[in-house]
Amino acid sequence: MDEQQQPYTVVVGVSATSKSPTALVWARAQAEANDGRLVAVRVYQPTHVPGAPSGTASRIPHDPAALHAQQQTALERDVAEVLGADHTAELRVVRGGKRRGLLEQAQDADLLVIDAPRTASMSPLLAHRIVYAASCPVVVMPPSISGAPESALSRSAKAVGRAALRSAGTSGRPGYRPPAGPID
Repeated sequence: MDEQQQPYTVVVGVSATSKSPTALVWARAQAEANDGRLVAVRVYQPTHVPGAPSGTASRIPHDPAALHAQQQTALERDVAEVLGADHTAELRVVRGGKRRGLLEQAQDADLLVIDAPRTASMSPLLAHRIVYAASCPVVVMPPSISGAPESALSRSAKAVGRAALRSAGTSGRPGYRPPAGPID
């Protein structure tokens, strides 16, 4: 019995918001370096239809086939924008939760590449949970590498830290004023 060995496979999660450019480029480089294939995955969840006061849906729900086709078109456009129109990536669109969808698509993969969540609305533990549940190695592109703008929470935390440091430096010294900062 001669079993064919599956080619080296790199699965990369492609965000609908950021398009995951650094993750896509890095994943493609890994696939090419190992003479393998690249699989770009977008996981989506249909939006919930708000209910009317009577308890019934206030509008007709989205057509699942049309929504899937829309997500497929968006993924094709996003991957082509980052990797070029002549990319050889296999594109997959999956309906469901991000964690489960990415883990299922990476079940037989050799490597999974994802971006770290960038918004507070996403679970901050998504990457952490994927790392511990994956059946293959996982590479997480942190925002500092992918060039994503600093979040409002991160900027706020730094401002609080600077204020605490300034406060600690002047405590117990009535009338002491720290030197003025550089003038722009």
